[in-house]
Parts: sequence; structure tokens; C-alpha cells
Amino acid sequence: MPVKSYIYISGQGADPQANGRLNDPILRGTTSLGACMPNIRRLVSRGDYIFVISGKTRGVQQYVVGGFEVAEKIDTLAAYQRFPENRLRLNDDGILEGNIIVNEDGSKHPLDGHKMATFDSRVQNWILGANSVALESEREVELGRMQTLDKLASILNKPKGNRVIDMMGRWAKMNDAQTNEMLAWLRGIKAAP
Repeated sequence: MPVKSYIYISGQGADPQANGRLNDPILRGTTSLGACMPNIRRLVSRGDYIFVISGKTRGVQQYVVGGFEVAEKIDTLAAYQRFPENRLRLNDDGILEGNIIVNEDGSKHPLDGHKMATFDSRVQNWILGANSVALESEREVELGRMQTLDKLASILNKPKGNRVIDMMGRWAKMNDAQTNEMLAWLRGIKAAP
């Protein structure tokens, strides 16, 4: 069965290397996508892939942060019970972490800054991931920033733009060949000396 893969741009300012801000998806520990992109979370099935690009952040080039394979889709309240490490919280530096946006009773967590009108769609299809690949070291991120525009143009078969959004909009669907090319590129960066 063909894989459905998606790549999307995270929210403005979400750049894990530049400012430590990217709480959804979580690509380390319990890999998951919990509240962002409910449209993509609804569309994917087990075995599909999801990739994320850093959000627009002043002074740095956006880059493909990484991606993962969809292992399971569950309700957010079930995720709350199974994965306490992914519950919404502020870290010691005051940065929001976690992607489980509910309280124990299923109500909206006070740290979830999105409108209540979108809450019902955002708590469906919490995604548990597997086989994640993420650009984490300073060198990996540097290579990712330098290569992202060229690679996206090549992989998505689009004219190269000056910005990610010019080539793909907020998100794009990818076929099997594009998914494999994206994974090979990310893994190649991770394996580079």
C-alpha cells in the first residue's frame, strides 16, 4: 500500500536550535504529534510519514527539522494516561513543552493558547510516532539550513524559492519516492562527519 506523507511548516518562531521552541511534534523520547495540524493528523494512517519544517524565525533560515513514521493514532485523553512526559508544561526557562493539551478530565489545559473553537478538532488523532529522524547537533542544523531550499525544490519538483512557503504553502503531500528521498537526505546529514 502506498505511503501518504506530509510535510508542514511549524508556527512562527518555532525553531528548536535558534530558540528551543518546538513543542509539537516531539521528535525525541516519545515521538508524537499531538495538537498541531489536525488536518494532517486526520489524513494519515499507520506507516505514513510526517515531516516538520521550523517556523519563520528572525535571523535564521528555516530548515527541515525532521520527521517520523506514524505508529498509532489515539485520543488525546488516552495519550494523557499513557505518556505523562508529553503533557503540556513550562520548563525551567519558561518555554512551553509537551503536546498533550488536555487536563486529566479531558478539559482544555490552561497553557493551550489556541481558541476554544478549535479544541474539539485538535484533541482527535493524537499521533504516536516511530523511526524518527531529527537534525539536532549544531552541525546537522547548519547543514539542514544550508540545504533545505534546494532539497525541497528537488524533492517536491518545484522551482526554488527564497522562502519555504513560496515552494509548498503551509503543507504539502509527498509520494513514496519523495518520502524516501527526504529520509535519505536527513539520514545522510546525520551520518555526515
